[in-house]
Amino acid sequence: MRAALVLDCKNQHGEGVFWNPEDGRVWWTDIEGQSIWSFDPEDEKTANIPMRDRVCCFAPRQNGGMIVAFADRVSLFDSQTGQEDKIADYQPENGETRLNDGRTDRQGRLIVGGMNEVTGAADAEVLRIDHDLTVTTLFGGVSCANSTCFSPDGETMYFADTPDREIVAFDYEISTGNVSRRRSIASFAEEPGLPDGSCVDADGGVWNAEWEGHRVVRVAPDGRIDRVIEVPVWKPTCCAFGGPELDTLFITSSRLMSDEDALAREPHSGGLFAVKPGVRGVADAPFRG
Repeated sequence: MRAALVLDCKNQHGEGVFWNPEDGRVWWTDIEGQSIWSFDPEDEKTANIPMRDRVCCFAPRQNGGMIVAFADRVSLFDSQTGQEDKIADYQPENGETRLNDGRTDRQGRLIVGGMNEVTGAADAEVLRIDHDLTVTTLFGGVSCANSTCFSPDGETMYFADTPDREIVAFDYEISTGNVSRRRSIASFAEEPGLPDGSCVDADGGVWNAEWEGHRVVRVAPDGRIDRVIEVPVWKPTCCAFGGPELDTLFITSSRLMSDEDALAREPHSGGLFAVKPGVRGVADAPFRG
């Protein structure tokens, strides 16, 4: 199967896509473009919110507004007024790390991890933000956090430290948000790309956007890569199921570090793509803090 372009938005670095059933829109961030985007697949209308800093991932709040993981902090944010209430700084003692990938768990906590964007050292951390805005470090030793998503029952958390070329799973304690029993479930050593952002389908499959791989793949519950979606750009970044029936897979992409020749070959790099792969997804919970 092959994904088709639905919006030629030419993001510098599109990421963090999710479906919001409350407004029927797909939302994502252009990290390096410092903007938040949304798209209504019914009327094809687009909105773009300029931001004063890089937004690495975000989620709607149950009571209105958003929780936003900026590069250097996590905050509550009201896009209507521009008001920001900071929850916590991210590793203020380390000038090389920033936040990167994250999603809400099934109980509405935010899990967000970082990356070292200067040296690639494994010194970033993964955080959990609870309903009462308490911030807990789940684990450290991360070079580039990606693929955070949760099984339909919420009892498994998936994750990738991208340079390791594998997706791992943790047992996830739904009452506390603690993780245990880390194990590898899929190797990307023979894949053309690196594991970037992920989501899950209702049958428990993990869909992963392969950075520099021209594809999105499905990792079956037994660890096999059993489906491949071709994407007509080099750098898919993240994916999420959306649409009224949650049967459309939306895929963000990047123009980052692509030279003029590469962009001439793939002028739709940075666009939003979509495909109906024949399965349905699971909508992310809003942040309940």
